[in-house]
Amino acid sequence: MNGSFPPTLRRPSTFRERLAFAVLLVLAVIGYALCLKVAQVDFGRLWEGLPRLARWAARAWPPDLTEVGVLSLRAAETVAMGTVGTSFGALIAIPLCLLAARNVTPSSILRLPARGLLNALRGIDSFIFALILVAAVGLGPFAGVLGLALHAAGSIAKLWSETLETAEPGPVEAVTMSGAGRLKVIRYALLPDVLPSLSSITLYFWEWSVRASTVLGVVGAGGIGQELKNSVDLLAFDRVLTILVLIIVMVTVIDGISGWLRRRLT
Repeated sequence: MNGSFPPTLRRPSTFRERLAFAVLLVLAVIGYALCLKVAQVDFGRLWEGLPRLARWAARAWPPDLTEVGVLSLRAAETVAMGTVGTSFGALIAIPLCLLAARNVTPSSILRLPARGLLNALRGIDSFIFALILVAAVGLGPFAGVLGLALHAAGSIAKLWSETLETAEPGPVEAVTMSGAGRLKVIRYALLPDVLPSLSSITLYFWEWSVRASTVLGVVGAGGIGQELKNSVDLLAFDRVLTILVLIIVMVTVIDGISGWLRRRLT
């Protein structure tokens, strides 16, 4: 016996540990109560607003199908925004993930600034990027594409770099011992091992970008989100219902395609 407890038995907690847990639990409850206060959560207001919401829902039926052709084109614009935004984001993420991965870039002088940039891109939502970029490139889907690309680049590069760091070291060591340079090691040993995972991550963010692009129209970045905002502003709830149905169909199809491709990769 080395003094350790069997795997199936746990050491009894001490009074100090129980007290620390109780203090943390109380602090967590107090913190959550403060969050509820700051967020102004009021279920009474929700209950009072439900009849109004029900009246609006009743006005939404039957859906207005007179402009379904135009709305379908807007939905296609949304898919295009998400697709192009993801592709641009993936291109930006390629050098960033290589700089951020420890096993590819051992130097902290290069790696830490790259990780800082990834945190900045991930920390600013695509909605905020699009809001800023509308002022630079004007109204329309291009601002949405750029907003999606910048935010997706940070998120994709972060997950890609973590995938690179968890790759099996055996192939990399074997190619390194053969005298290959760093680029050849990455090309012939590291990438083949992690490419299915990298592709799966990219497909996931394609789904996310299409979903996110549905709301970018609120800031004038085009797509079906802009039609949704206009319809809500005009209280045209029958048109809103048509748009919501198109969004559900669009997202469902994209998720199905992405899921099928991910299964093929694994």
